[in-house]
Amino acid sequence: MKKWVWILLIFPLFANAAYQRNVARPVNEVVFGKVDSVRYLTQQDIVKAESNGWETFLGAVVGGLIGNQFGGGTGREVATAVGAVAGASIARNRANQSYRVEYRLVELLIQTEDKRLINVIQDVDSNMIFQRGDRVRILYFNDGVRVDREY
Repeated sequence: MKKWVWILLIFPLFANAAYQRNVARPVNEVVFGKVDSVRYLTQQDIVKAESNGWETFLGAVVGGLIGNQFGGGTGREVATAVGAVAGASIARNRANQSYRVEYRLVELLIQTEDKRLINVIQDVDSNMIFQRGDRVRILYFNDGVRVDREY
């Protein structure tokens, strides 16, 4: 049962991955060309974590459970209340933090076989490093475009 809970919790993290294995997508058009220029760059976004209250609630529950382990009688009740308030406070502060996400991108200027220039920016794939003069193909999909080296 625990295995399924972990799968259900982790799966949404990977559901929006840019590239999925073993998935066939129709290609609308393929254009061949040669890389005229390559520029590797990074883009940073600051993402503010959004809190919907569940984090604070769970922090209070966990803090209360931990606090309940100490003392006896009235002292236990006080420790439980203090633990719940501390847990809620810690969880709320963590939930409202911002964090930085860094994307590694490559910008390609490609001259097609019919002498058009096409500029594409895509995620860096460490298995496909581009250089000026590389023969490439541009794959057009319904939801975007992808460039890879011609083999």
